[in-house]
Amino acid sequence: MQEPDRIVVPPQSGRSFRVKRGDLIRIIDPRGQQVSDLWAFSTEGRLDWLSTSQTRDITERLFPNPGDHFYSAAGEPMLTLIEDASPGPHDMLYPACDSALYERAGLPNHPNCRDNLMRALGTEGIDLPFAPDPVDLFQNSMPQPDGTLVVQASINPPGGYVTLRAEQDLLLVVTACSVDHHPTNGGVCTEIEVEIVPGP
Repeated sequence: MQEPDRIVVPPQSGRSFRVKRGDLIRIIDPRGQQVSDLWAFSTEGRLDWLSTSQTRDITERLFPNPGDHFYSAAGEPMLTLIEDASPGPHDMLYPACDSALYERAGLPNHPNCRDNLMRALGTEGIDLPFAPDPVDLFQNSMPQPDGTLVVQASINPPGGYVTLRAEQDLLLVVTACSVDHHPTNGGVCTEIEVEIVPGP
């Protein structure tokens, strides 16, 4: 088997990369408790992107099970969850952290996933007027019985990962979440690793 390409996403940053239909993408949390935001954009023609709301609607779940797809805004399968080697949970309700979140917390000019997304897209020559909501891998923010949403510290262990298969040619953006003032990432931001295995 061909050795996978490996990408390291440093703490509080983001990276973009292209994959082909059939490629396997493994997103790994090497040190544990680090949330990773994931976006996907089609490169097969018209602009289309991974939609967390369409995915929830079509799968009728808060997060797909292995074998289920992540769907685009146009309702097309973009990625398939092949393996979930993490205790989870994962989140598809929250937006990316942004400058306004940190300003409310008294932390102006703080690194954030929205800016990291836009910066990564800029390297690809893409300028979006909005930021789609991400898939927040390893984020522990399940709805509570009373309906409230509480972000707790990730319970992902060192080396926990998910494996996805590309169902289209895609541009992916992966960030290592920037939240360091809240327990989200276990109190410290660390790197995320991505392995890409070319498809058959």
